[in-house]
Amino acid sequence: MRVSFLALGAGLVLASMPVASDAQRADNDILPQSIALQAEGQKAQEAGDLNLAVDYYESALAADPRNRSAIIALAQVARAQGLPGKAIGLYREALLLEPNDIIALTGQGEALADKGALELAREKLATAQRLCAQKCPQVAALERSINASAEKRVVAAEAIAPKVVVSSAQKN
Repeated sequence: MRVSFLALGAGLVLASMPVASDAQRADNDILPQSIALQAEGQKAQEAGDLNLAVDYYESALAADPRNRSAIIALAQVARAQGLPGKAIGLYREALLLEPNDIIALTGQGEALADKGALELAREKLATAQRLCAQKCPQVAALERSINASAEKRVVAAEAIAPKVVVSSAQKN
C-alpha cells in the first residue's frame, strides 16, 4: 500500500516535468508569419501608405509580440506621422526586449529631440556612444537631430518677442 502511494506520487512528479516540446523558443526566434507581415508593412511604408504599414506591423506584433523589428518599424512610422510621444513609447517597448538595441536607443533619442526633451535625448546619445565604439550612422543621426532641435528652439525663442502695449490715458 505504501509503495503504491509512492509510485503514484512519483508518477505525478514525472508527468508534470517539462519535456522538450514544451521548451520556449529562443528570444531571437520570431515566428515566420510575423516576419512575413512585417515585410508587407515595410513594402507599404516604402510605398508611402503609412496607415496600411501600421496595420501590417500591428498584425506582425499580434502574431509574435517579441518581434522587436516590427515594434521599431511601428515607432518609425509614428515619427513620420508626427507622433513623437507614441514613438517614444514604442521604442521603450523595444528596449525592454533588448536594452542594447542601438536602433531603438537612437530612435528614442531622436523622438525625444523631436518632442523637445533635449537633455533626455543627450542621455540616450551618451548611452549609444558607449554601446557603439566605432562611428555608427545611427549615433551620427541622433547627434544631428539633437543639434537641429536645439537650433529650432533657439530660433523659436528669438522669434517670439513680447509686444509692448501702450495704454491710452484713463478717463475720469
